Amino acid sequence: MALPRFLDIEYCQTDDALFPVAMAWSLEDGRMKTVVIAPEDAWLPDDGDLGDVDLRYLEEQGVPVIELARELHQDLPDQTVYVDGLDPDEVLVDLIFGAVQQDPPFEIAPISDLITDIDREDLEDRRHQLMIEEGLEPQLPENGVYALLLLAKEEGLLDH
Repeated sequence: MALPRFLDIEYCQTDDALFPVAMAWSLEDGRMKTVVIAPEDAWLPDDGDLGDVDLRYLEEQGVPVIELARELHQDLPDQTVYVDGLDPDEVLVDLIFGAVQQDPPFEIAPISDLITDIDREDLEDRRHQLMIEEGLEPQLPENGVYALLLLAKEEGLLDH
C-alpha cells in the first residue's frame, strides 16, 4: 500500500497579492521535498508591497514555476494529496499550474478526509500540539508536512 501524500504551501498575502513562496510535499516512501518558489511577474502587486516577503531572496533562491510543475508531475501523478485544510492551497496550486498553462496532476483534500474518526477541530488541535512538541516552526512548509505525517502515523496510516 502506498503511503498517503501530504503537501504544505507557504504564501505571501497582501491586499493586492496572493502567491506561493515555498512548498513541501511528501513522496511515496515518506521522504520529503521542499522548494522556495520564484514568483511569476504577474503575481506581484503593482505597488511592490509584499509585507515581510523578501522578493530578492525568492528571485535568487527560488525554483522557476515551470521546474516546480515538472517535478510535481513526476512526484504526484494521479494522487490525492492531503493538506491541513487551513490555507488557500487549491488556489495556490491553481496559480502554479495556471502560470504554466497546465492542470494539476493531483487532487487536494483536507487531512480530515483521510483521518475521519477525529473531528476537524480536534485534528487541527492535535496537529498544532505535535508542532509544539516537536519544536517545529509553523511557517516552514516542511514542518507542516512533517506534522501531517506524524498525525497519519499516530492513526496507523503509515507502515513505519
